[in-house]
Amino acid sequence: MSLDIRTIADSDLTDWIRAVFTGFLRPQEGVEEEAEARRAGIDPDRTRGAFDAGRCVGTFRSFSQELTVVGGAAVPADAVTNVTVSPTHRRRGLLSRMMAEDQARAKERGDVVSTLIAAEYPIYGRYGFGPATWASRWRIDVGRAGLDPRWSGPDDGGRVDLVDGTDVRKLGPELHERLRARQHGAVDRDERWWRINTGDIRLPSAPWKEPFHVLYRSADGRVDGLLTYSTDDHWTDKQPHCRATVSDLVAATPAAERALWHFLLSIDWITEVTTNFRAPDDLLPLLLPDPRAARTVEAADWLWIRLLDVPRALEARTYPATGSLVLDVHDPLGLAAGRFRLDASPEGATCTPTTASADLTLGMTELGSLYLGDESAVRLTALGRVTEERPGAAALADTLLRTPRRPWCPDVF
Repeated sequence: MSLDIRTIADSDLTDWIRAVFTGFLRPQEGVEEEAEARRAGIDPDRTRGAFDAGRCVGTFRSFSQELTVVGGAAVPADAVTNVTVSPTHRRRGLLSRMMAEDQARAKERGDVVSTLIAAEYPIYGRYGFGPATWASRWRIDVGRAGLDPRWSGPDDGGRVDLVDGTDVRKLGPELHERLRARQHGAVDRDERWWRINTGDIRLPSAPWKEPFHVLYRSADGRVDGLLTYSTDDHWTDKQPHCRATVSDLVAATPAAERALWHFLLSIDWITEVTTNFRAPDDLLPLLLPDPRAARTVEAADWLWIRLLDVPRALEARTYPATGSLVLDVHDPLGLAAGRFRLDASPEGATCTPTTASADLTLGMTELGSLYLGDESAVRLTALGRVTEERPGAAALADTLLRTPRRPWCPDVF
């Protein structure tokens, strides 16, 4: 059986989309329309397919992205998405071949990291990816939450206003960039993202229902927050049981975040709110007088990272203390392995290859999990996934790498 892995041509796109639908168990209707709607957003040179006798049986795509690291710097990333292998062609190494090709090209381009959202947990560790951020969704019983139902607006001089998609496309990008500048784990959103998520571009696979958009403006008129949500219209026995579902909440200040949640939880007839995927240490549920009104309905790994350039990655982020570590890093793809000395301080960091004895020995997967400050080297050492070659090295790694607030990626891709 002849299996050909290559970048796709424009004429392959419909067949490639059909394979994506097959891999994600989606109905096959509307493949041609989906291909046409997505054509402008797909770079064929970064889109791979596995073909068997001309039929696409595996898919893989990447695109350029920027990832905010600890301290607010943005590093170039290779974002991986649309990864599938058809059930007829599993266990033949197709994903491994496509991944190896993509990651090698990403390193050649100078990308510092590679990112993805993992549909399945066990797959990506073998390629050096580690879960670097986690996310939680809450379901809030509005009546139990204890907020003042007579709330009529922020008490800090700010205001909330309903707007439409045109306003969001105009004001949202700058607001999101402000959030991204301070939120490690966040990624950039291009113009196409804003057009799709305001209904200006419509994909057949995601039927559009016009949501509500709300802006929070501070006392000086600056747009500091954006909330997007949808509602249902459910009543029983002349009593409202309406639910609101948040699809996006972007806030550049805590005041904006508090005001937008308070606004949503004070709308008449809404008795239940389900959030989007939030940071696991989000202000919810503690901004509620009764935090038990917010029940966690999902908590899981979210953004996965693998480092493609260890020195550049470690030099890009900031550190709260002064210290030095020698890291012996193993890489299953052989792209970024080596022994590196990290000399870090609040004033900056250098990371260089070294022949000195290692303080910690770890895989690229573990380094990816540690990179944004969410995971603990001490915990990974206890699990046997990091080897402490010098007593106290894992604790020092935690001192240098961990962050007061947890990283968060607001987006899926």
